[in-house]
Amino acid sequence: MGGGSVGFDAIVAEAPEMRAALRLAGQVAPADATVLVLGESGTGKELIARAIHAASARRDGPFVKVDCTALPEGLLESELFGHEKGAFTDAATEKPGRFELANGGTIFLDEVAELPPSLQAKLLRVLQERAFERVGGTRTIAVDVRIIAATNRDLGKALKANQFREDLYYRLNVVPVLVPPLRRRPEDILPLTAHFLQRFGARYGKAVPGVSPEAASLLRRYPWPGNVRELEHVIERAVILWERGPLTPEQLALDLMAVAGDGVPDHELMTLEELEREYIRRVLRRVRGHKSRAARILGINRKTLLEKRKRYGLE
Repeated sequence: MGGGSVGFDAIVAEAPEMRAALRLAGQVAPADATVLVLGESGTGKELIARAIHAASARRDGPFVKVDCTALPEGLLESELFGHEKGAFTDAATEKPGRFELANGGTIFLDEVAELPPSLQAKLLRVLQERAFERVGGTRTIAVDVRIIAATNRDLGKALKANQFREDLYYRLNVVPVLVPPLRRRPEDILPLTAHFLQRFGARYGKAVPGVSPEAASLLRRYPWPGNVRELEHVIERAVILWERGPLTPEQLALDLMAVAGDGVPDHELMTLEELEREYIRRVLRRVRGHKSRAARILGINRKTLLEKRKRYGLE
């Protein structure tokens, strides 16, 4: 389940901070310990989780991903732990949960900080005992799984706000791996661009001969609020629309950098938050307020977009 695995050597990492993150992940991979991958949306947390799985003794077992933001609480509990026949109105048959499906392999809990309190308690028990009951059931089910969790939230703040259990935090945070945002990985921007050009060129049958010097400069200076996922979407769109020659700044459609380009006095430069706010505002205006489309363009999930709209007063 959850797609194929990928090795550490397939991850683009020239930046020292990213290399350090991969080195730590590689060291912990064979140990079968619980890992907490921390980083902003779009930084590649799932990629690292898959690489850890591929480098572990569980590599031949399943890798099962669960997006903890994808379902409401009632459905999420059933998705994680399964349910017995008749457990609720639509439960016509019994159904194994993701933990059962991951038996012998790895379960990846993406955005684990979004779990409601009741499921945090149930997850804590799984971490402690590797056992649980299905929804509507009394039979205890034992599983042999490795747990890798990820979040884009500051769990320290979540703890102080009583939004995340302290005991669960310490159980998950055995080995924390911090994935840096793309703006702190300038050495990786052009290698990632080349990687995506090759991938999407092959997919769409287009031999794009790289990017122009001006486009390369723009790519390096852009703040990338959506991180690697945003860069991936930008390059895919550019390849789809490409006709001839190296990609130009116009084809990248990152016109926001005009407000913070070379030659602008320091006192007129925008902060990163101001840049992000303005970019989100422009994207929302371009898609006429369509939140799902805006989230795809930005390379973030819909929930993160709603949080950013609220924070920046763009509602």
